[in-house]
Amino acid sequence: MSDRFNTTAGWALFAGIIALGGGIVSSKLTHGERPEKMGYEIEGVEAEGEGAAAGPGLNTLLASADVAAGEKVFAKCAACHTINQGGANGIGPNLYATVGEEIGHGKGGFAFSEALKTKGGTWTFENLDPWLASPRTFAPGTKMSFAGLGNPVDRANLIAYLNAQGSNLPLPAADAAPAAVDNAAAPAGENAAEGNAAAPADNAAE
Repeated sequence: MSDRFNTTAGWALFAGIIALGGGIVSSKLTHGERPEKMGYEIEGVEAEGEGAAAGPGLNTLLASADVAAGEKVFAKCAACHTINQGGANGIGPNLYATVGEEIGHGKGGFAFSEALKTKGGTWTFENLDPWLASPRTFAPGTKMSFAGLGNPVDRANLIAYLNAQGSNLPLPAADAAPAAVDNAAAPAGENAAEGNAAAPADNAAE
């Protein structure tokens, strides 16, 4: 009986060793760890954050800008700026009739930073837009501490409001819509069969 028990125990131990070894080999062959990329890629679907730059251009946004909405956005500026005609300079300059003015000059002798005084140009719509998006990027070294407006619609509305306060320059027309792409092109051999007929071819300154 002792021999039979020893034999049975030996076979059981051997089977356990074989099972353990098989599991190790199997895990190596099948790469049990989590794959680097989960799921499947779907063509035509943008990852989050991609295509952020897409959207209407500044001219289009200005053409449909809401001055009343821009006045509400200006509330973020009111702690440092006045905008009424003849208003006093504060932490920032008075902004009456700013659109069209020379950058970093005027405003009743306000002490502009060298970054703005040497920037050059005027406060066009095209200059105001990047300035309002990020003053420090537009004029590195500016004293303007405002972080900027990330929403292009808010910027367009604010520019339209600033323009309405004493500047009153004409707003640009909306950009033309992109031409539609004709995807119904005839197969390459079809034209040859028909005698090779050609197919028609924008301080808020501180």
